[in-house]
Amino acid sequence: MQATGVLENAPAGIADPLRDLGVRTGPDGGRLRVYSPNATRLELCLFDPRDSAWVERTVRMRRDGDVWTATSPLLTPGRRYSIRADGPQGPRHAFDRTTHLLDPYARGVVRVDEGGWRSVVVDDGFDWGDVQRPGTPLADSVIYEAHVRGLTKQLRGVPPHLRGTYAGLAHEATIAHLTELGVTAVELLPVHVFASERRLVKQGLANYWGYNTVGFFAPHMQYATLAAQRGGPQAVLTEFKGMVRLLHEAGIEVILDVVYNHTAEEGRDGPTLSFRGLDNSTYYRQDDSGRYLDMTGCGNTLDHSREAVQRLVLDSVRYWAEEVRIDGFRFDLAVTLGRDEHGAYSPTSPLLTALRDDPALAGVKLIAEPWDVGLGGWQTGGMPDGWSEWNDRYRDTVRDFWLTDLHVLRNGGYPRTSVGAMADGLAGSSSRFSEERGPLASVDFVTAHDGFTLADLTTYNGKHNLGNGESNRDGTDNNHSFNFGVEGPTRSEKVLASRRRAMRNLLGTLLLSAGVPMIVAGDETGRTQRGNNNAYCHDARLTWVGWTLADWQRDLLEVTKRLVALRRANPALRPVAYARLDEEVAGASEMHWFDASGARMDQATWTDPENRTLQYLARAVPTAEGRNTTLVVLHGEESERRVTLPELDAIAAYTLLWSSADDDARDTVTPAGGTVDVDGPALLLFRAD
Repeated sequence: MQATGVLENAPAGIADPLRDLGVRTGPDGGRLRVYSPNATRLELCLFDPRDSAWVERTVRMRRDGDVWTATSPLLTPGRRYSIRADGPQGPRHAFDRTTHLLDPYARGVVRVDEGGWRSVVVDDGFDWGDVQRPGTPLADSVIYEAHVRGLTKQLRGVPPHLRGTYAGLAHEATIAHLTELGVTAVELLPVHVFASERRLVKQGLANYWGYNTVGFFAPHMQYATLAAQRGGPQAVLTEFKGMVRLLHEAGIEVILDVVYNHTAEEGRDGPTLSFRGLDNSTYYRQDDSGRYLDMTGCGNTLDHSREAVQRLVLDSVRYWAEEVRIDGFRFDLAVTLGRDEHGAYSPTSPLLTALRDDPALAGVKLIAEPWDVGLGGWQTGGMPDGWSEWNDRYRDTVRDFWLTDLHVLRNGGYPRTSVGAMADGLAGSSSRFSEERGPLASVDFVTAHDGFTLADLTTYNGKHNLGNGESNRDGTDNNHSFNFGVEGPTRSEKVLASRRRAMRNLLGTLLLSAGVPMIVAGDETGRTQRGNNNAYCHDARLTWVGWTLADWQRDLLEVTKRLVALRRANPALRPVAYARLDEEVAGASEMHWFDASGARMDQATWTDPENRTLQYLARAVPTAEGRNTTLVVLHGEESERRVTLPELDAIAAYTLLWSSADDDARDTVTPAGGTVDVDGPALLLFRAD
C-alpha cells in the first residue's frame, strides 16, 4: 500500500483501515490485527504459560484487505504469543512460515532464548492519582540527557537493588539531584526494547546506548528491577509508569530518545524478528534486487514513504504520550522519517507534519536529530515549523571559540571562529533557523551521549577508542577539542586550571544562550570516559556517572547549579522570538552588541579575526516576569583585557552575577561607562540596573 500521507488513501466515509493494530482485549478475550499486504497466510500462535517454546493453540488469521485479524479467548493479559507468516518468494521478500515473529504493536516483549522473542499481552491500566504533567514551556526548559542505567548505577543514595533501573531513576536521591541542579526534563537514551548487534555479542560487548530497537511499544525489560523482571512485562510497564509519575510529581518532564529510522534486524542477512518476516518489501527500503538501501548506517532503513510505516510511528508516539504520559520525543536520525519514495527529504513530509499536527500530541515536545547518512542527509535548520532540532553548528562554534581557537592562538595562527559566529549562537542561531520558528527551534548543546564528555573535550586532542574493538577506527576525528598541552591526565596545576576554566566557559555559554539548553548527565561533575568518544558498547564504570567527587568536581557542580538558576532568573536570556530592528517583538529580547571599548560593533570589528572580545546586551520586552536586562561579556584569549561596560539609555550600572574566571566574584557594581579587567579566556554575566 503506497500512499502520500497518513490515512490519505482512506476513501471518504470509510473506516480507518489501519485502526487498532496490535492486540485489543475485552471480556471475551482479545483480538489481534496485523498489517501485511504481501502475505498469503498468517497465523497467531498462543504459547503455554509455563513453556514459551510450546504452542498451546494456533489461530488462522482472516484477511480483510491488507490487514489480518484473529480473535481468541486466550488472548488475555500475560499471554505470550507470536505470528507466523507465509507468502511469495523473491528478492524483496523474506517469508518463512516456521519463524515466530513479534507483533510490531506488542506492548510487552520478552526474550525467551538466544535470539528468540515473544510478544506479551499487557493491561494498560494504571493509577496516576492526581499527578499532572509539568507542562514546562519550551522557553523555560533545561534538558538533562541521561542513560537510565548509567545515571544511578553508582549513586549511593539509591538502594543497591534499585540502582540502574527505572525505579532508581525515580528514587528520591536521584530526584533530589535533578531538582537541586534545576533541570526541567530528563531526556532518556532509548528505552524501547532493544538488542545488541551480533557483531558486538561475538566480541563480548553489548549495545549500551540502545539504538537498536526490537519493538516500538514495549519498555526495555533489563532496565527494570529484578523483581519487576520476574513479574514479567506487566510489572515492567508498571514500574516504568511509576517512574514517570514520580518525576512528574517532582515537576520534571520525561523525554524519550526514540529510534524509528531502523530496527535490530540489521542487514538482509541479519536476524528475522518481526518486520522482515511479516512483509519485508513493505517495511524496508530496498532496490529491485532486494538490496537494502541503508540511509542510517545500521544495515536497514524503514520506509517512511509508506503509510503503514508512517502509521506505526505515529501510533507508537501516541501510545507513549497518551498511555505512559511522556512529555516529549527526540527522534534519532529524523531526516530518515522525512524521505519520500525516491529517498528525497522534505520538511513537509507526511509523517513529520502528522506528528506536529496530531491533536493527540498537542503540547508534546518534538526534537529532531536533523541528519542521517543518506544523500542530502544534513538538514540542520531544515525541519518543519513546530519542531526543535539538535544544533550541531552551535556545538562546533562554541567548542572552537573556547578550545581549538586557543590552540591555534598559542601557535601564532588565526582562529577559525569569529565573534560574529558566537554572537549568532548566543542570540538563538537566527542564521540557521527561520524567523517564524525562532530561537526555540535550536536545542543548544556542547556535548551529547555521542562524542567526548565535557571534561574529555578539555583533556584529549584525539579519540581513544581501542576498547571498542575496531582498532580506533570508529568515532569521529572531528572533535573540536583541546587538551591544553598534555594528552590525558596530568598533575600540572597550570594545565588543570586551564581545563577547568574551559569547562566553565563551555557550560556558561550553553546556559546563557538563547534556545533550549541540553546538559549531558555527569558533565556537571566533570565525568570522563578516558577519551573514548564512541562508548556505545560499554556498560561499565567507563560510561556510568560517578558520584564520588573531588573538590574541583563539587565546585563545577555548584557552578552548574548557579548558571541554571541565573538562566531561570533572567528572562532576557530566554527569548521565544527573534528581535527585529527598530520594532518591539513580543517575547523577543532587544539586542545590542559592543566591543571591548564599549563602542557599538561595526562591520570591521565583526569580521576582524584578531578581535576576541564581545559584549552582548539583551533587554527583555516587558512580560509578566517584568523588565530584565543582562550583559554577557566574552573574552576569548589567554590574556587580560580591560573592558569598558557600555553606556545605554536608562542603564546606570551593572551588577556582576557570575564570572568563569572567578566563580566567587559576584555582586560587584560597576557604573555604565566604567571598566573591568577581564582575565581571559572568560565569560561574565552582569545584570543591568
